[in-house]
Amino acid sequence: MIIAAVDDEKIALEALCSAIGKCEPDADIVSFRLASEAYEYIKDNEVDVAFLDIEMRDKSGIELAKELKFVRPNLNIIFATGYDSFFGEAFAMHASGYLLKPITVDKVRKELDNLRYPVENKDSGRRVKFHCFGNFEVYIDGTPAKFKYSKTKEALAYLVDRSGSLCSNNEIIVALWEDDSHASYLKNIKRDMFDVFSSVGLGDVLIKQRNQIGINKELVDCDYYDMQAGTAYALNSYRGEYMEQYSWAELTRGMLEI
Repeated sequence: MIIAAVDDEKIALEALCSAIGKCEPDADIVSFRLASEAYEYIKDNEVDVAFLDIEMRDKSGIELAKELKFVRPNLNIIFATGYDSFFGEAFAMHASGYLLKPITVDKVRKELDNLRYPVENKDSGRRVKFHCFGNFEVYIDGTPAKFKYSKTKEALAYLVDRSGSLCSNNEIIVALWEDDSHASYLKNIKRDMFDVFSSVGLGDVLIKQRNQIGINKELVDCDYYDMQAGTAYALNSYRGEYMEQYSWAELTRGMLEI
C-alpha cells in the first residue's frame, strides 16, 4: 500500500506519518508540505490513500482533493484537519474519511479499515490470484491465465468456491453440466488445468488425489478467502456479486448475503 500524507505544518505532518506508520508498518509513506508537490507525485504514481490537511498555505486540501479526483478517481482521500466546518464539502465529494486533529493511531486505523475503495494486499508474494467478486478471473504473475477450454476456467472456479475441499470427478461434472455424461471432457479439462499451472512451476497450486482434485489455499491470493478470514479490504469490497457468470455459484452468493 502506498499512502501520501500532506500537511504544511512540519510537526503535524510528522505526527500524521507516525500514526500511519504504526497502523501500516509495511506501507510506503510519502509526505509533502506543499499541495502542488503532492499533486505532481500522485498524478504520476499509483497512490492508494491520501491524507490531506485542509487549510494549507499554497492550496486548500479541498481544492487539491478535487484535482486529485480528476486524475485518480479511485484514490481514497481522507481529510485530516483541526476544523469540522468542512465536513459538508468532504461529504459532497465522497471522501473516504474525515479526521479531526489531534490525529491518533486509533483514528487512522478506523479509516484505513473502512476505505471507500478497499486496497488489497499487493505484496503477498503469491503468484496466483483469484478474483471471485463480480466475474471470476484468474491471474498468474499479474497476467490473465489462458486455458485451452472455456470449461477449464469454470472447473477451476468451482474448485476455488469449494475453499480447498477435495472434489470428486462426479461432483464437478454434475455442477458444470448437471448430468454425469462428460467424464472424458472433464479428463481433458483437468489436463489443461494442470498443464497451465505446471508450465510456470505452479503445479502445487492444485492438490490431486485419486479421482479428486482441490485448491491449495495457502499458495494463492483470493478475495473470497480473504473475506472468509475477515480481512477488512475483502469485507468492504463485496458488493453482492460473486462469480456472476456461473449459475451454480448462487448458493455461495446467498450465504454471503446472510
